[in-house]
Amino acid sequence: MNHTTEIILTLAGIALVHGLIFFFLTRKSRLIKGKHVVVTGGSSGIGLWAAVECVRLGAHVTVIARNVPLLEKALEELEKWRVRDTQKLQFRSLDLSKSYETVAKTLDELEGDVGPIYMLVNCAGMAICGTVEDTAIADAHRLMDVNYFGTYYPTRHVLPKMKAAGDGIIVITASQAALMGVYGYGAYAASKFALRGLAETIAMEARHRGVTVTLALPADTDTPGFENENRSKPEETKIISGSGGLAKPEDVGRRIVQDALKGSFFSILGLESWILSILCVGMAPWKGPLLCFAQFYLLGPLRLIGLVLQWNFQRIIKGCAKRKAQQSQ
Repeated sequence: MNHTTEIILTLAGIALVHGLIFFFLTRKSRLIKGKHVVVTGGSSGIGLWAAVECVRLGAHVTVIARNVPLLEKALEELEKWRVRDTQKLQFRSLDLSKSYETVAKTLDELEGDVGPIYMLVNCAGMAICGTVEDTAIADAHRLMDVNYFGTYYPTRHVLPKMKAAGDGIIVITASQAALMGVYGYGAYAASKFALRGLAETIAMEARHRGVTVTLALPADTDTPGFENENRSKPEETKIISGSGGLAKPEDVGRRIVQDALKGSFFSILGLESWILSILCVGMAPWKGPLLCFAQFYLLGPLRLIGLVLQWNFQRIIKGCAKRKAQQSQ
């Protein structure tokens, strides 16, 4: 084999490798232009900006939340991003945790007005912090009602319709707290862990019927809900969770929609979330050879990093306990 042939084969090999990487990393996104997207929790924060991204992509968008004044402001924001005169943009005031029958009736009415729901983006949720023994039983129930059942009800209603149509997208917005328990997040994390179980189950049940599921795992995000959450956070929780900084809701909302349209199971933003998703991948669905390759080879080394982080968390907790004991003397 002469030198020229070796060079040609080497260049061809490099081109092939880069071509395969490009193919696997640039999955074709589905289009939502002219399709009906429903965003729960769409009056502010991540939900609002997910709705904005859907409007920007030409979808008919309905946002659902409870607070009418906030919904009216949200609709004004959505109108700024309209790309077609024929787009239908509207809101509906609804307590998603009230009852399945109420949610089903409302969604049926929306489909009668706008058309079948092609994409459901579940962003409704809330956080109440506190150690397990300091969290009121009523608050624990409320977190499960809003975070879990507020997602389960609309998802339960649209799922059989999407399966029958052979196409559809469901987004379930959880949190990094769906991947690991953190001091002061007991009841909240339980409701978010439940959402991960729901997402993985639906992904297994519905993939062969053309329905994809995306589990969004946002880190701390600068939203009105985060401001309320901080009011009940123990000192230990603030220190542990405060090191990652605050994401912008517009960045998170946009990423969630983009990941969902590509069919990604996890939607993450930032290095911290990426590391956690690798560490806690468990039995998550297959999403391409390159990602699985990274998970296989990085899981061991990242586990060591995770152990160091756990040690640091315990150090923080013990330090806070020591300060409290000194102050009480």
